[in-house]
Amino acid sequence: MMEVYLDNSATTKCMPEVASLMTHIMCEDYGNPSSMHKKGVESEKYVRYAKEVIAKCMKVQEKEILFTSGGTESDNIALIGGAYANCRAGRHIITTRIEHPAVLQTCAYLEEQGFAVTYLPVDTNGVIRLADLEKAMTKNTILVSIMHTNNEVGAMQPIEQAGELIKRINPNTLFHVDAVQGFGKCRIYPKRLHIDLLSVSAHKIHGPKGVGFLYMNEKAKIRPIIFGGGQQRGMRSGTENVPGIAGMAKAVEEIFVDFEPKINYLYNIKERFVKGVSTIDGIRLNGPIGRDGAPHVVSVSIQGIRSEVMLHALEDKGIYVSAGSACSSNKPSVSATLKAIGVEKQYLDSTLRFSFSLYTTEAEIDYTIKCMRELIPMLRHYTRK
Repeated sequence: MMEVYLDNSATTKCMPEVASLMTHIMCEDYGNPSSMHKKGVESEKYVRYAKEVIAKCMKVQEKEILFTSGGTESDNIALIGGAYANCRAGRHIITTRIEHPAVLQTCAYLEEQGFAVTYLPVDTNGVIRLADLEKAMTKNTILVSIMHTNNEVGAMQPIEQAGELIKRINPNTLFHVDAVQGFGKCRIYPKRLHIDLLSVSAHKIHGPKGVGFLYMNEKAKIRPIIFGGGQQRGMRSGTENVPGIAGMAKAVEEIFVDFEPKINYLYNIKERFVKGVSTIDGIRLNGPIGRDGAPHVVSVSIQGIRSEVMLHALEDKGIYVSAGSACSSNKPSVSATLKAIGVEKQYLDSTLRFSFSLYTTEAEIDYTIKCMRELIPMLRHYTRK
């Protein structure tokens, strides 16, 4: 039986080069980067180099990179820190209905603190309308948060146009982008896209779990939300996770080597999967299925079969997928994203997410399609009985 991992939007396999580097640091160069002795200096070099690598790939300054524990913390710092630092200018925030819980739950918290939040609707592909964004902007809008790539259906937002619109209406409004699913799947240059704050997580790009970064434009006003020893210029206290930071930088380095062929490979894998699954009766594909969407995500609704039933049937065949986002809970629930794009009620609890990586092969895709063709009629037969 073949083992096929198609849950890469949840997490990715760590690159061997990344794991090797992290092991070396944990066992050999294990000093505290704040220590003044040789071990500390050696450790601090990894942190400096990571900033250099990440800043260079986005064409930003090294001092604009803040290391965090991952996408969730980056989102929290951006939204809470941005809202509190700019609340005298207004208390209005704009986001979308299909954001990751790290943004939606943080916005809910800010509403409890007296901020007003506008949630933009999306079209059937999961994309915002710029006219809605323009209509929502007011003189009191201090922060706009729009995800780059949706983690469930792969919708990619018009970030550059949104950034231009926001800055034209109010140059002081902070523009935050959750790029956890987009970074490493396309080139992102925050300065060109008018982005002030950008969240990234390492384990989505074949790096380690528990580490990420927040790009912060040097002119952005952000209040710290974690206090302690004053590391990272006081913006995020706590001893730096040096093995994780170095591992993330190594993953960033590797992912952008021969980048265009890699992304083209992902799109070809996606197209092969879409073509194969579309031949199965009672299948609905959600969101963008072509190259206007992300290269690594496909949302599939299967008529008459609950998502967890199909998920475990595929698992028995060695195929690992997700029943929606794996980031909020291991218990499947009705997806706000699927509801927002207008998926019919009968499909809401019958949807799986298939997500690919550079390690995904054509043989694995063909095996998955073969298993689905065999399993779906059988599961429907037993469901009807």
